[in-house]
Order: sequence, then C-alpha cells, then structure tokens
Amino acid sequence: MKHLLQSDEAESISLEVEWSPVWESILGISGYTHKQLRHTFDMDREWAEASSSMPPTLVKNLNEIEKTNFWYSLIMLQDKFSAETVQDFSNRLNELPQVDFYETVLPYKSRNLETMRVETAEQHKKLDLFEQYAANFEGHEFLGGYVSHLGQYSCEEIKDLLITIMGEWTSWISQNENWEKWVKALDYESKQHRSLDARNPVEEIERVTDGVNYLPEPGVWKVKLIPHAAYRPWKLEKRTPDTKIFFYPLKDDYLASPGEPSSELVRGHKALGDELRLKLLYQLMKGPLSLQELSVRFQMSKTSLHHQLSLLKAAKFVAADRGVYSVNPHRIETFSEKLNQFLDTK
Repeated sequence: MKHLLQSDEAESISLEVEWSPVWESILGISGYTHKQLRHTFDMDREWAEASSSMPPTLVKNLNEIEKTNFWYSLIMLQDKFSAETVQDFSNRLNELPQVDFYETVLPYKSRNLETMRVETAEQHKKLDLFEQYAANFEGHEFLGGYVSHLGQYSCEEIKDLLITIMGEWTSWISQNENWEKWVKALDYESKQHRSLDARNPVEEIERVTDGVNYLPEPGVWKVKLIPHAAYRPWKLEKRTPDTKIFFYPLKDDYLASPGEPSSELVRGHKALGDELRLKLLYQLMKGPLSLQELSVRFQMSKTSLHHQLSLLKAAKFVAADRGVYSVNPHRIETFSEKLNQFLDTK
C-alpha cells in the first residue's frame, strides 16, 4: 500500500508594528525614571524644563517607579492589553485577576524556569517564592530587585500606583507643545508598515528598526515592533514567554523642521564637544578596550567613564559588547557629511 506523504505547512512568526499613545506614555515614564541614562535621552532637556510644572503626586510616584522599576510592569501589561487609550489600559488592569496579573508582570527567564515563574504567580502571597525567583536574575541590572519588590507590595498597591501614574504622566506630557507632532509622526510610522513579510522576519525587523539584528528564538511566535519618540535615541528589547518586543526610535526626518538641526546632529556634536570624550574616541580608534582598561589608562573611576561613554554610545560613535567598547568608524566618517547636508555646503 502506498501512502501519500504531505508535509505540514511551515509555521512562521507573527510580525507587526504596534503603536498607541499608551506606549508613548509608558516609554516616557521608563526613560524619565532611568536616572543613569536620562542625560543621554533626546527628551532630557524638555523634561527638565517642564519638571517644575509636575504635580507633587506625579513626582512622588515617579520616585516610587524609579525605586521599584515597576515601569517594567507597565510594558508587560500593555503588551498583553494593546490598549488604545489610558482609560482602556486602566479598565483592563482593574479587571485583571491577581494570578493573571502576576503571570503577566513576572519577567520571563527561560523555559526551564517557567514552572517556577507560574507557581510564584499562583501563590503570590508567599514572599519567599518571589525571593527564590529573584535569585535567578543575580547580576542583572534591575530584574532581581524588581521581582523582590513585586512580592513586597500587594497587588492592589501596585495596580493603584500604575493606574495613577499613567493618568498623571499622560495628562502632564500631553501639555507639551510637541505632543501632537509626536503622536502624528508615530501614527504615520505605524501606518507605513501595516503589511510586513513574516516569511522574512530577520530582514523585515532590520529594515523597519534601522538596524536591529534579530536571531529567531525557540518559543517566540510573535514579534512586535514599537516606534517611539520618548525613549530616543535608544532601542530597547523585552521578551515574554512567546513574544519578542523591539522598541525603536522614530527617524529624525519625522521630527525635524527645515532649518532645524536633527536630534542626531545635536547629539553627535554634544558627544564630541568635550576633551575627554575626544580622547576616549582617539584611544578606541586604536582598538577595543574594556571599561577596566580605560579606567586604568585615564586614571578615572569606572562610574565617571561610564557617564562619558554613554554619551558616545547614544551618538552611536561607540558600541559596547559585554563590557568591551569599540568604535563605529562608519558612523564617524558619515557624521561630517550630515553636517554638510544640514548646512547645505557645496
């Protein structure tokens, strides 16, 4: 007897660009409370100039978000909700059962630890389970402390904080004269990528995000690309058990007016307008160096050097891989061309 063998259709990931004002508010809160990097954000000056108009309760809640890193919860919840408005986000959060809440906000680590993560969510009144799960993030910049804080606050306290700060931040930032421009630009960007070729996700992700190199991961069946203005110039990536999220900055073309220098140009000249940073570039042109090696060579603390290097990274003149810094020569070569284009020199 002959059997007709027919292979199953190959599965492909779901790929989409998603945007709403909710995402922009969440990334604004995330950037504002990232004190170590805030000086590198395009929005830093605008935030600083407008900070005096912040309601005292917003200032208090932002300090709480900075301490706990609960901005991470906002990202995970919005990934689940895809809310179009802050009111919709708040309603969905209010209605979310406690176990579902913790399953959503507890960070994914690996398939081997999924049972532990789900058990922590199901038995969320047991603080020791949060501490045990937090131990798996030892050495991470913030996730260990974040998980511990999830266990130290009640579900109601966290929900109340998140709902309150989303409303307060959106009300405050939407008063900015540029808010409507950002919203229109982001809406336009999302509409430009309504149809993506999910058969070639690696190429599409690199094209849309202007450079993100995505390596397909086991268990990831959905990839979301989120454009933003609030977190510029940085790219950000997060993962849930089945979804990868890439946040990418809007291009300068959307935001700059004629005769107005782009943020990229301003950021680059800010990075180069310092003797120490130019010396750092000079050394790195000779070859990659670790932060420790740079600290010895310049007789400076790692903290001070990290601050300077973060500005060079924001301008994309240098890159870092596992603590080793290297120069982006193409970026340096083309930067002067961008200045000539802006000045319209012949």
